[in-house]
Amino acid sequence: MSLEEAQILEERAKAFLKNAENLFKEGVYDLAAFNIEQYCQLMLKYKLLIKTGTYPRTHSIIGLIRELSKVDERARQLLRDIIIVTKIEDAYIGSRYLPRRYEREEVEAMLKYAKEVFEAVMNEL
Repeated sequence: MSLEEAQILEERAKAFLKNAENLFKEGVYDLAAFNIEQYCQLMLKYKLLIKTGTYPRTHSIIGLIRELSKVDERARQLLRDIIIVTKIEDAYIGSRYLPRRYEREEVEAMLKYAKEVFEAVMNEL
């Protein structure tokens, strides 16, 4: 594991969350959703790298949560609201490649989860 790689993942993740908040305020919901997904994905990879020295090369938020749960059972808390986690995971493809528009309310729920639930659990781990 490279400490520098871990720091870069954490810094990028936090920048994606900040960018998501700014894009949400500007009404750019599709890109805000994508940035929320990137925040979650990179934070999970960061935690896995710190705890195990590596992380799987996948984009699946749910898969990454399950991997992290093998190392720290507290990560399983992130799956309590599987519907919102699935919505965040789907934003990786949906916001980039599909002719789909994200609504304010759904991105607001994703952002709330990322800031109130996801971030709190990440800080615990």
